[in-house]
Amino acid sequence: MTAHDTVPYNPKSSKAEEFINHQEVLATLEYAAENKNNVELIDEILKKAATHKGLSHREAAVLLECDIEEKNQEIFALAKKIKEDFYGNRIVLFAPLYLSNYCINSCVYCPYHITNKHIPRKKLTQEEIKNEVIALQDMGHKRLALEMGEDPKNNSIEYLLESIDTIYSIKHKNGAIRRVNVNIAATTVENYKRLKDAGIGTYILFQETYHKESYERLHPRGPKHDYAYHTEAMDRAMLGGIDDVGLGVLFGLELYKYEFAALLMHAEHLEAVFGVGPHTISVPRIRRADDIDPSTFDNGIDDDTFAKIVACIRIAVPYTGMIVSTRESKKTRERVLELGISQISGGSRTSVGGYIHPEEDEGTEQFDVSDRRPLDEVVRWLMERGFIPSFCTACYREGRTGDRFMSLCKSGQILNCCHPNALMTLKEYLTDYASDLTREVGDRLIEEELKRIPNEKVRGIAEKYIKNIENGQRDFRF
Repeated sequence: MTAHDTVPYNPKSSKAEEFINHQEVLATLEYAAENKNNVELIDEILKKAATHKGLSHREAAVLLECDIEEKNQEIFALAKKIKEDFYGNRIVLFAPLYLSNYCINSCVYCPYHITNKHIPRKKLTQEEIKNEVIALQDMGHKRLALEMGEDPKNNSIEYLLESIDTIYSIKHKNGAIRRVNVNIAATTVENYKRLKDAGIGTYILFQETYHKESYERLHPRGPKHDYAYHTEAMDRAMLGGIDDVGLGVLFGLELYKYEFAALLMHAEHLEAVFGVGPHTISVPRIRRADDIDPSTFDNGIDDDTFAKIVACIRIAVPYTGMIVSTRESKKTRERVLELGISQISGGSRTSVGGYIHPEEDEGTEQFDVSDRRPLDEVVRWLMERGFIPSFCTACYREGRTGDRFMSLCKSGQILNCCHPNALMTLKEYLTDYASDLTREVGDRLIEEELKRIPNEKVRGIAEKYIKNIENGQRDFRF
């Protein structure tokens, strides 16, 4: 008997090995394999999912395992419908900002690992941060995700807090960063309180893998080696007052079916304990970078499997935002946008100082970017595919976070403000930053989308605000 066998499954527990229970994951995978061709059960699960109330990790695992082509097409169609019902045709845009690649961990899949002696190490000064932010503002971005390695000496919480203050203080022409999300290593409740007080949006932390033995092998040294401390970080973040947290795994490190079930168990745990699940779920796949060769990891997933994972997550947690980054190609992103993705990065640089200095000269990329198109091209591409590129940060700034956001989302009321807010922020982008061709495509799209606002009063206010934006005013929101 192993230690795993003696640990009970308890989604309300504060202990990682109880709410991400190894035996429960294995039992779930066995249940899914046994029922992958059980048409009656699959139909029951799809019928439940169609009520937009979500699925349990076991139910979702059955859909992921299903290999009946007709049912898989129903899964994809339902995922698309749920995405449209909750998020409409809006796609939120953001960019990562790398502050420092100093790190004391030894993660074997990341080039920032401490044993990498040839990668140039760099940490931005506040003046350099200002220059990076101005470059991002000049692209049109309003929402950033801060990234840095774990290094108490070089990347202290004080440095991060000062950097957040710097970012929010910069007003350049019509540019302003209105929401700063933070993706940093697991920390204390006290530090999460300080991040909350600094005005961050979402706290993001990828689990990398939920399989404890694999996790410890992939993180051989450094504070990140502590599986429980890392896995329980979201509980501490919420106890620290952060309403919105973002989950994610790095697909390719461990068997994807295991990660899928455990990821949903983590979402269920947050719902059970705090009454609100994750604000976002990210689905990165491992990519080449500096001394990292993804072919050395034997759990990679193909594009078809990736698309089905996205669809099944969307069905299982219909209210949760889903993120795909520039790790994925234009072709792949095009496919999964239809199946559940609601946020993407655009014009991204994954190196420290990469917006001012070309990445290839710096050599500090965390991973290779597959979609290298500039933001203007990404915006136009989205619009030509019928999506509304949104730079909206209104919910965060109006206090619609955590359970307040989820209650609005679950009732469908969020559509009354998100749609016009997206159009107004798009109009800001078109007026201040877009190329002539993108502006032409965008103005036509806004004209058509305004007609789709069902509430006549809201539509009239949105039309007025958009006219005010044309006349030089900024930052309207419902």
